[in-house]
Amino acid sequence: MTVNQVFEKLWKEYTERTPSAEKIKNLFEREGNEVYNDHVAFRTFNDPRVNIDVLAKPFVELGYEECGEYHFQKKKLYAKHFEHATDKKAPRVFISQLLVEEFSTSLQASVKRMIDEIPEDILNSSSLVFEGRLWEEPNFEEYNQLLEETEYAAWLYVNGFCSNHFTVDVNRLETFSSLQEVNEFLKMNGFIMNVSGGEIKGTPEQLLEQSSVLADKIPVNFKEFTRDITSCYYEFAYRHPMSNGELYSGFIAGSADKIFESTDMRLQEA
Repeated sequence: MTVNQVFEKLWKEYTERTPSAEKIKNLFEREGNEVYNDHVAFRTFNDPRVNIDVLAKPFVELGYEECGEYHFQKKKLYAKHFEHATDKKAPRVFISQLLVEEFSTSLQASVKRMIDEIPEDILNSSSLVFEGRLWEEPNFEEYNQLLEETEYAAWLYVNGFCSNHFTVDVNRLETFSSLQEVNEFLKMNGFIMNVSGGEIKGTPEQLLEQSSVLADKIPVNFKEFTRDITSCYYEFAYRHPMSNGELYSGFIAGSADKIFESTDMRLQEA
């Protein structure tokens, strides 16, 4: 597959579980904008069978290179971002992983059981980012046990491997000149913003401003019953120029930390 084909496939799967993203994209287009993607993000565990390097395979094969690493001590996460070596307009890729060994033995056992159920041919392929949940139907009691320790693991348990979010490149929107304008437009159209850490995460001085709507909730079939659980969300990024005039291309760990919370069920119920 080409770079465009990979992101088209990811977008199709993402909008099936995130219908609000398609609605927002259509709203921007009706205002006269062409919508470009700043980055796509994925979540995983640091088990060597499914870690960042495994999820990055299809992108590395297409010419992506590692460009930065990030540590999230409070959430016990580690992440890398990747950029295409030659196509500077290609979306960035951000992949984070949970540091499983820093959690309880019961959480470690749950994660191991999930990964043990993944067919070996998929583990050895370059398709993991497209595969969704590869283990048996989730148990609501186990979901809640994971949620008590880390929302990140609970989200993965239900959603599996998929695009956690796509991101609108606000710099390339024709009819909006700031992230503040984008946020007001979204709220005017009935979307609820993630206000954890402030509606806008980051500052012009940090060279990156980000915001996001709260994740969609979709019906999930648990062994016990069906319950609406958070799926994915849409993010918005505005990048500022560095001293050399080029737009900053990295990420800010402190801002990403709060963006992660867009999928938190507790924010949805607040």
